[in-house]
Amino acid sequence: MPKFRRDTVRGRAIRAARKAREYAMVARALASTSHPVLVQIVPARFCNLSCTYCNEFDKVSPPVPTDEMLRRIDHLGRLGTAMIGISGGEPLTHPDLDLIIARMRKTGAIAGMITNGYLLNAERIERLNRAGLDHMQISIDNINPDEVSKKSLKVLDKKLQMLAEHAEFHVNINSVVGGGFKDPNDALVIGKRALELGFESTIGIIHDGDGQLKPLAEADAQVYFAMQNRKKTNYAQFDHFQESIVKGLPNDWRCRAGSRYLYICEDGLVHYCSQQRGYPGVPLANYTTADVKREFLTAKSCSPNCTIGCVHRISHIDHWRAPQTSEISPGHGGLVQISH
Repeated sequence: MPKFRRDTVRGRAIRAARKAREYAMVARALASTSHPVLVQIVPARFCNLSCTYCNEFDKVSPPVPTDEMLRRIDHLGRLGTAMIGISGGEPLTHPDLDLIIARMRKTGAIAGMITNGYLLNAERIERLNRAGLDHMQISIDNINPDEVSKKSLKVLDKKLQMLAEHAEFHVNINSVVGGGFKDPNDALVIGKRALELGFESTIGIIHDGDGQLKPLAEADAQVYFAMQNRKKTNYAQFDHFQESIVKGLPNDWRCRAGSRYLYICEDGLVHYCSQQRGYPGVPLANYTTADVKREFLTAKSCSPNCTIGCVHRISHIDHWRAPQTSEISPGHGGLVQISH
């Protein structure tokens, strides 16, 4: 087994510094509720793949102009955002992704991205190192590509080996169940390969088009719990909400979307999440700390059956405090007061 870049003296130093920044982020989040903890932002809606279960891409949109992306990152800095994650579409299709990541780091935020990995090569990984990327997540759906997804271990394994050799950032390989894949046991093989390469391995549950739960079939559930029995680190530990989803049961939790978590689409609008686009639908340039505070106390009617893992995990920071005093039903009207 070759010595991975992250296992060198430099790699260990980068990892230690990143961990210290993450601890500081958590301490700040516990001390104050007036800033976003995680924002996902879209620099390109276009994707080079067409996975049948995905509703977050198209084949025609141009990338967001770089100057506009940098302005949006600065607005997130103005709000005090702790972590910024790039999603899509496929982020690696943006020609100036390195500049965007560097700007994220300049605001003081932890910088992450979600990618299908197809466009990675050694030179691109080195550029991401230099830009200051902290975290990368690659979703791999099956061992062999099929009509549902081309994000397969067979295609991407050489990319994973490149990451193991060159990446100085944290890498998580996420597999999924419940999406109509031919063999749910593929997730176990994918997870094992990720651990062999020194990466983190997580598993998610495919939601419907509104981000709502779809109970797992028995075979999918067995694979899910087998994956859950492995040791997890970082935010992957906060996944108890998925146990209810597996059984088709609602979760009782306080969704902090619009506050601790924001989703910024390619048009620069703030949304609760990728599956509730249009709410609140406010331009990021006009979004204020007052908006963050209001949404912190606003319950979302879609939350009991929600499967959006990033929102669940970020909201977990504040699960113990600040009961929500108003409620909104995305798509069904405005804010209402909750009677007690």
